[in-house]
This record gives sequence, structure tokens and C-alpha cells, in this order.
Amino acid sequence: MAGGRRWRPLVCALAVVAGTTAFTGATTSGREIVRTQVGLVRGVDHGSHREFLGIPYAAPPVGELRWRLPQPPKSWSGVRDASRQGARCAQHASVTGTPATDTEDCLYLNVTVPDSASPRKPKAVMVWLHGGGFVEGSGGEYDARRLAIHGDVVVVTINYRLGIFGNFGLPGLDGSGAFGLADQQAALRWVRANIRAFGGDPDTVTVFGQSAGGQSVCAHLASPGAAGLFDRAIIQSAFCTEDLPANLLAPGLPAVSPWEKADMLAERGLRTAAEFGCTDPATVVSCMRGLPADRLMSVFGQFAGPAYGSSVLPRNPYQVLREGRIHRVPVLSGTTRDEATYIRALHDLADRPLTAATYRRYLREAFGANAKRVLAAYPVRRSEPPSRTWARVATDSALTCPTLERNRLFARHVPTYGYEFADRSAPPTLPPVGYPYGAYHSADALYLFDLRVGGPVRPLSPEQRRLAATMIDYWADFARTGTPDGGARPAWQRLRPRDPLPYTLSLAPGPGGIRPVDLAREHRCGLWSTVTI
Repeated sequence: MAGGRRWRPLVCALAVVAGTTAFTGATTSGREIVRTQVGLVRGVDHGSHREFLGIPYAAPPVGELRWRLPQPPKSWSGVRDASRQGARCAQHASVTGTPATDTEDCLYLNVTVPDSASPRKPKAVMVWLHGGGFVEGSGGEYDARRLAIHGDVVVVTINYRLGIFGNFGLPGLDGSGAFGLADQQAALRWVRANIRAFGGDPDTVTVFGQSAGGQSVCAHLASPGAAGLFDRAIIQSAFCTEDLPANLLAPGLPAVSPWEKADMLAERGLRTAAEFGCTDPATVVSCMRGLPADRLMSVFGQFAGPAYGSSVLPRNPYQVLREGRIHRVPVLSGTTRDEATYIRALHDLADRPLTAATYRRYLREAFGANAKRVLAAYPVRRSEPPSRTWARVATDSALTCPTLERNRLFARHVPTYGYEFADRSAPPTLPPVGYPYGAYHSADALYLFDLRVGGPVRPLSPEQRRLAATMIDYWADFARTGTPDGGARPAWQRLRPRDPLPYTLSLAPGPGGIRPVDLAREHRCGLWSTVTI
């Protein structure tokens, strides 16, 4: 997202924490060896599924390839071991339990294949773009075996460049602010070229992501370079359109756009380069490429989001969507019921909860002349801590209502399906903070994946496991057919932009938990349509 920001709390807010999963029962079948276009790889056959880890999809972006668009990987002789994860891309340590790294050689992907898949019987493919605020995370953190086995799909998870390595920009530097997005497109090209050998259908590819990964999907829907690389798109809990209110992502942070202009990024890049002594315009790029990675980590988080105005992302995706110039593929798009509780809780845990006075100040800084109207709709109450009230304001104004508007825009041009993940008893991944997390930001990912990072998390209850299985069915059917509606599950109708009540499916456990919901009423979208941020 736009701006030069040092908001480490956001790093945590947009990441997912869950229990560690270990594999057992590996076998040797001969199907664990697959030929890619640049060499053979040997994965692991677990019986119910096969896994291929740490496959390079692009050349290491080091040295002269730092801040260049991704180049093809070099071929190798023999059989490459694909039983271990590739290195994570450079990032700071996080509360999710991942250690710091300054590794730039990180453009690897993982393929999880159900036992039933083969080149002769290829399955639909789902390519996952991880969250983490464009400064944290990796594809290897997501164990896709449940999604692959139960959904009967091939799942690909990827790494992409983060922080200053993925989003840096300078005048005249091709790809400025979008190197991480370019990596994702390179991975999608790899999928088109290689996935059939693993048992995936290269003509049935869904790109899906949560948070920063979902925002990336929005970018690819507007990027000319992504044309023809995917056939469906799923956007989960992403900032894609409206400006974000002040203080949402971090205390003191002003309102920001999800998308920065490349020329503004280039000016900031020049200031950063000058801090490192790279001041000659003729040599500034080579000077910055010559710096060791560990030195650049001191400004890593100042480049925490993609920019438009480059060959990768020429125009603001929001404007492209408003004009209806997106790629014509079906879209599934939604949020969680209580998005911002997780983001606010991180600040409360790091510092202190909001007071009533601070809450009112936040409203003034975020909404200006409209602050009194917002306060009337979201008043301070003894029964609710001010931090929780602010989380409701942030959820409604920055995520749910903009997503509803976005879905209406999508629905004018492509088949669109809206949802709200609403399990307010989802297992929390942070310590208690004095108010319930509810259906918090990233909670839905726990129902699609098992996670390989973090400490123990309360297991899903039987009803939650049934919800997880149903969500996987919806997601996988959408990947196969372009519609999630099918089987004996509750009907999921397409959103029609002219309907008086846009159709959104609420996803919660228990009898009647999956049902249509009026998001505009539930989240006061009538108010937010008249409030300027």
C-alpha cells in the first residue's frame, strides 16, 4: 500500500498464525518424479497426495537481477530434490514465529497434488498468493493438503519479493513498485507451462489470495501482463479500492491509498538512495544494487505495497475496475465479519487499549467534519471497549463496505459471488485483549489451510470442521466451473448489480449458518457511502 511507512504492527495484522503440521507416511511410487521444462524434480508421495517443494520458477533476483523483472530459471541436470521448502524472501522477524532473513534467492513455489491427479486426468489448479502486508509471509507457511485432497484440486503456493526488494522504485527503473507482482505473474506463467506434468489442468487456473494476496489478485485483474494467465479469481479480505482511514493500520498513520503512483514512489526511492550515499542519477540504480541486503533491511518496511505506473501495473486498478476494463473472468470476493479486531488487537498488545478520548480523536483524524456523524452511529458504550468500537468502524468503513461496492462493480462485467466469513467463534491466534476477536482478519484462511508457522491454536470444533469442508467445496467448485453453487450445499447465487439487495452469502457453522446476509444494513454502508475519508 502507498506511502513510506514504518508500521511494523501491520506486518502482524495481515499475517496468519496457526498450528504446525507434520507429514507422515511418505512412500515411493515413481510418481514423485516429474519433468519440468528446465529439469526433473523429486517430491514426496504421501499416499493421499504428493508434494513438490522449493521449485524455482525464476532466476534468483540477486546482484544485477535485483530490482529487475523476473528472469527464467536456469536448467539443471539430474533430479532436483523437491522435498524441502525453498528459502523465504527477505523479511523481519514476526509474532507469527518466523525468524528474520535477508535472503534474496527466494523465488520458489510448492505444488500439492491429490492422489487422483495425473497428466491424463488433470485437475483444476489453484494458485495461492499469501498475505502479510507485502512485507511478510511465504507460500511454504500454507499446508495445502486438506484443500488438495478434499477439494480434489492441485494447489500451488508461491514466494514473491517483499518490502524494499519487491516494491522499490526509482526514475526510469522498469517495474518500479511492482517487482513482487511481476514475480507472481512469472509463477502463473510457470504454472501454464509446467503444471500438466504434475496432474494439473493449465487451462483451468484460479488465482486466489488473502489480504496482501487478495490485493495482488485485484492488481492482476487490471494488469495487461496477466492476461490469459488465470481463468478465475478469488479475493479474500483485501484493500483494493477506497483510501484507508487514518490510524487504521497504525497509530498516527494518515489516510493512505491501496495504490501508490510510481512517480511518487520514485521520489521516495531517490531520498532513500541518498541516505545510502547513492546520489548520482547516472549510477543510482547500480549503486543501490551494489549494497548488501542486510543494509537495506533498515528501510525494508518503508516500501510496503505495490505502485502503479509501470509496465507491470500501468494504471490504478480501482480506476480500471470502474471503467470495466478488468480481465473477463469469474470473481469470488469477500471479507470476514470482524476484520479489524485483529489489527486493533496487535496495537493494544504492543502498547495500550484505546481510551474513549483517544477513540474520539481517531474519528476526528480519520473522518474530519463527518466525525460527529460517525460517533453518533458508533457511540462510546460502557458495554464495549473503545478499541472494539474502533475496530467496528474500521471494519465497516475500510473493508466490508468497499468490498460490497467492489463486488457490485465486478458484477457489471463478470460473474461475481460475494461472501462474508462469519464464524465469530473462530479459534483466536493472539492472546486475549479484553474483547472478542470474532470472525477476525485472516480467520477464514484457517478453514482452507493448515499452517506451518506459529504456536498451537485451538482445534476446530466438529461444526467448524464441517464449515471448513463446505468452504473447500465452494472454493474448489468455483475453481473447476466458475461457480461455487453445486451439490447438496446451500445455494450460492450470483450477485446481480441491479438487485435491490446485493446477494452475499454468510459463512458460519451450525444449522442456518450458511445463509444470505444484508451487508449494507449489517455494516451501515448507507452511512459510509456519504463519508469522505
